Amino acid sequence: MVLCGMRVIAGTYRGRRLYGPETQTLRPTSDRVREALFSILCNRLPHCRFLDLYAGTGAVGIEALSRGAEHVTAVEADRNAVNLLNRNKHLCQIGSELTIQPHTVEQFVRHPDHWDGPYDVVFADPPYAETARFSSLLSESMLRSLITADAWLILEHAEKTVAPTSLGPTTLCRQYRYGDTTLSLYSCPPLHET
Repeated sequence: MVLCGMRVIAGTYRGRRLYGPETQTLRPTSDRVREALFSILCNRLPHCRFLDLYAGTGAVGIEALSRGAEHVTAVEADRNAVNLLNRNKHLCQIGSELTIQPHTVEQFVRHPDHWDGPYDVVFADPPYAETARFSSLLSESMLRSLITADAWLILEHAEKTVAPTSLGPTTLCRQYRYGDTTLSLYSCPPLHET
């Protein structure tokens, strides 16, 4: 576990170097894609409740807090990643505004008692090989309870993967491609940007 080149890009924790994985078992969202993600989210972040699924090192959730999110729930099952998450939380001196749920995404979504929602923004970065399996986890009734009526859901996946046209009550609205990575944006219609 080492402080790596991954930094918080903007906001309260801007410039903080975060702990990153020593092995290739985790695939953190690249700085370029992370910057693009937060450019897309823009003014939706202040005071929002943010759900980070497959949170890894916590870089995305910490960036969301840095840019004004009210609360982040980070869901991550890998023990080494949870350790990194806790170290990065401590490094940035973050308190109760970041909740770490050491569960699989499947366990988390099936147990509403784990939720700190409903969530205004959901970001999901499953292992690229598991994108289709992730999509099947989110039933319409479950998502309606998990998210607010005008929530945005963003799925990070391989560029060659065909994203589903809907996830629960949300509809695929836009896609943004960055090299071999795509961010697919879903919302409950109608899509309105703030």
